Amino acid sequence: MPLPILEPLSRLSASHGELKPGRGLASGVVAFTLSILCFLGVLAFHFPEYLTTPQLRKSYDVAVMRQLLYWSLVVAGGIALFNLLFTRLRWLSAATFALIGLALLLGGHAVDVDPNFPEGTPYIGLDWFILDLLGSALVFVFIEKLFALRRDQPVFRPEWQCDFHHFIVNHMLVGFVLLAVNLLVHKLFGWAANDGIRGWVQGLNFWVALFLIVLVADLVQYATHRAYHEVPLLWRLHAVHHSAKHMDWMAGSRQHIVELIITRTLVLAPIYVLGFSKEVIDAYIVIVGFQAVFNHANVSVRLGPLRYLIVTPNFHHWHHSQDQEALDRNYAAHFAFIDHLFGTAVQSDRQWPERYGVLGDYVPNGFFKQLLFPFTWKDGPPPADPA
Repeated sequence: MPLPILEPLSRLSASHGELKPGRGLASGVVAFTLSILCFLGVLAFHFPEYLTTPQLRKSYDVAVMRQLLYWSLVVAGGIALFNLLFTRLRWLSAATFALIGLALLLGGHAVDVDPNFPEGTPYIGLDWFILDLLGSALVFVFIEKLFALRRDQPVFRPEWQCDFHHFIVNHMLVGFVLLAVNLLVHKLFGWAANDGIRGWVQGLNFWVALFLIVLVADLVQYATHRAYHEVPLLWRLHAVHHSAKHMDWMAGSRQHIVELIITRTLVLAPIYVLGFSKEVIDAYIVIVGFQAVFNHANVSVRLGPLRYLIVTPNFHHWHHSQDQEALDRNYAAHFAFIDHLFGTAVQSDRQWPERYGVLGDYVPNGFFKQLLFPFTWKDGPPPADPA
């Protein structure tokens, strides 16, 4: 790809502003992103043992994945062609066509997959990243447009590039994170596993076990989350997550990788010790995955009296607020009644907060700066003010 194309792509990736409509930039970014995903998808077909997630590749239909790849190539090419014909940001269309051409040269959607590859190899979850990005974008952008809280907030709002970088890294490294978490859980908490307790838990009714796993995980999440706010050393990590000034489906991805590993280890430990069945754990993963995205989304959802029981976008938006009455409040991830029980629920006459982000706005913009922030920040956090 020639340097004249790389330079504007680099500037676009490093900027922090919203994309203005009418110039073809938003549609161009969509097409370019699709072309990247298509190229990565072709690579995953070539090297499934290293680039796909073992649990996923056992459950999805390869023929369906081929069709998804084919139509993604068509859509990306169609958008790029439209922008090219109407002379809108030709450099972005050229970059898109270059990646589409490279994907096609490597075999496109018709790549043969040798099913006899070795199991147990180290892997990067490209398939999880691709499917999660496509699925989350399609579902949650639609929901945000249908039930928007802040209707003037564009899809590509300010700082979307930073959150997209966090999304890429945290989802690409899902294999490493899961491996690290599994090792830590077994190393630190393996001694606590008890066959009697595990037998009792596995004998529970599915719905009772599902409620119990969510409750146990959320109690640990509450304690861990509260520690991130009240222990200055941990706040250095967690402040990165709170630095987002706009709430949408992408904002929840802004999380330091060290915090991600610590939190997942602590939350998964009791789940491992108690011995929940695979079906219950799978259902829990679906619930936590949906709520993690939905509760950060730009949606006007409160759920009436149920908001005192279940964590909603309204409940979690208050947690990200700079408003004085919201500081160090609303820690729960699933059950709002936990915060009401411990006296840490927000009490406000207003329905929604006014501003988001860290009070004092001292966390820098940009993925790499935020990755280094906990280790380079010279000043201690405001003792009672983290948002």
